[in-house]
Amino acid sequence: MNADLAALMQLLIALAFVSIPLVRHRFGPAATSAAENELSRQGIRPGVLAENNLRFDAGGHETWAPVTVAVVMAAVAGLNLAGHGWGQMATWIFQSLVFLMNVLILHSNLTATTSVQAAFRRKGDPELARVDVPAFLTAAENAFPGWVRIQQNIRHLIVFGGSALALVAVSV
Repeated sequence: MNADLAALMQLLIALAFVSIPLVRHRFGPAATSAAENELSRQGIRPGVLAENNLRFDAGGHETWAPVTVAVVMAAVAGLNLAGHGWGQMATWIFQSLVFLMNVLILHSNLTATTSVQAAFRRKGDPELARVDVPAFLTAAENAFPGWVRIQQNIRHLIVFGGSALALVAVSV
């Protein structure tokens, strides 16, 4: 029963991570367009996002990273559902990593403005130094529907709470 609870939490976490690229695939192009419009309003030339690898869609690590986490969580859930002896150890290792990764994701979300400002400064490009980063990021964020913020908070709750429950479940 405890391994089943851990597996259920791991499958929910897998679904939560898969939601990231799905939402970005659906609404990312609109966010990119809104960000580009804001940059244009600020007098920044078109194409600066692409030149600096700034994306709001599901490209690159925004897809492979969460999908990889989902696959690993599903595999560990499979071990737990099968009652395999490695399930408990795999849960301890991978669930702890997923928990810590989500801490980093949350930190990245909360410090996006300062991170982007620092990245722009490191580029040494005077045009990027002129970007009003809060307005730029707000424009992109506002292109996502309001429910995406709620979904993001639910995802964090599922990952943090589910990880804790899975770890407790395999420990008792």
